[in-house]
Amino acid sequence: MLKCDLHIHSKYSFDSLADPEKIVDVAVARGLGCIAIADHGNIDGSIKASVYAQQNSLPILIIISQEVKSKSGDILALNIKEPIPEHLDAKVTIDLIHSRGGLAVAAHPFGLLCNFKGALENFVGRLDAVEILNASVFDGNDRAKQFANSHNLAFTAGSDAHFANRFIGKAYLELPLDYSPELTANDVIAAIKQKQGKVGGRAANFFSKALDHSCRTLAKSKALLKK
Repeated sequence: MLKCDLHIHSKYSFDSLADPEKIVDVAVARGLGCIAIADHGNIDGSIKASVYAQQNSLPILIIISQEVKSKSGDILALNIKEPIPEHLDAKVTIDLIHSRGGLAVAAHPFGLLCNFKGALENFVGRLDAVEILNASVFDGNDRAKQFANSHNLAFTAGSDAHFANRFIGKAYLELPLDYSPELTANDVIAAIKQKQGKVGGRAANFFSKALDHSCRTLAKSKALLKK
């Protein structure tokens, strides 16, 4: 079985300090066979991690990804080859993700302070999947699971980790695949679409999440000071 953490951030996000290479090392040490580094607005961290894993023959697949901010909410673009523009209409964002070969996933759609604006029902038939377990979000996972079930949607899970020593692998999607150097992102995406996975792990406790979000605020402040 392949454990996949499909929502991680590196220092190429404005609210993270994690080196992509360190993320990969931690993920391997924690038994993950696949991760998606989905930074805000770019795929640079994903590419760095992928190159590092390949150059060092590490037993992990890196899916090139991005967390895209649309006008309605955040959408994970899994398995893309170039970055997706931000702050566009959500339907346009989803179409762009599809045009670039990616999987469009509603990220933490019912999370407190990071929820999808408007009726998510309006995007059924356009979205490929819903993130039903996010280890970092305050509230909303149960509603996301219910929504995916009621609309027969595919689903993903991820830690939403922003720091290499925290949360990576805390939540994951387990797929009936085995890691090998021949495993591709397309294999993982196909299994997700076919709803072959099961969710593993759990959300972090309230105090751990509160500390994590405080650290993200500090990371944002450092990013602003560098400008």
